[in-house]
Amino acid sequence: MLKKFETSFTGWSFIAAALMLWVGHIISPHNVGEYLVASDFTSIGEHMWTWIWIFRVHIFGWVAMIVATIALASMLGKSPYRILINPGAGMVVVGTFTLALAAAFYYNYGAWGVGMTEGKSPEEIQQFMDNILFTNQYVTCFVRFGRIFSGVGLVLLGAGLVKWNLLPKWLSWYTILLGLVAMGIILFIPDYYDHFKPMFHIKALWLLAMGVVILRNGLKIPQEPNA
Repeated sequence: MLKKFETSFTGWSFIAAALMLWVGHIISPHNVGEYLVASDFTSIGEHMWTWIWIFRVHIFGWVAMIVATIALASMLGKSPYRILINPGAGMVVVGTFTLALAAAFYYNYGAWGVGMTEGKSPEEIQQFMDNILFTNQYVTCFVRFGRIFSGVGLVLLGAGLVKWNLLPKWLSWYTILLGLVAMGIILFIPDYYDHFKPMFHIKALWLLAMGVVILRNGLKIPQEPNA
């Protein structure tokens, strides 16, 4: 078992990611949907600074997930583990970074839109919404592909964990299934957004489980791994 500073840092990074994502979602005074709509600005404006600070926590949850994934890959960067672990971790990082960028859009436009729509007539508000529609549409693509890229990465990462028995079997298979289901919902369900909502909590639960297991059990890394 590898239970050193590396193990503690990696485990707590996964836990921090789960907690920040959950806190930023659950206690937020308002959660936006797939698209920003005019009513979002009214709700955000009622608790402006609370919404801003809690949303920052949420965004840093994605950042913490990136840190945790890179830390895990660094611990498992030996041959033959790296053949699956490194590409998997890389795709998770790319997907998560894409989701963080999308979250930053909602954060920035959500706060900016409060000032831009305050005291305006319905016609002026609609004009503002029309002006941001193209960007909003583009960001939904960021969200979809971020989730798909993360799903591909989780499948590869989980496959590496299963093949070399680096974590408990149930958690390794959980990683694979999480990736497959995430990709399947987006690729095969046209109106995927509402169907995907539970996946956020399932992913946060995965992050928490990864952190707890790594802290408690370490990683089962043989001294001389065999292919």
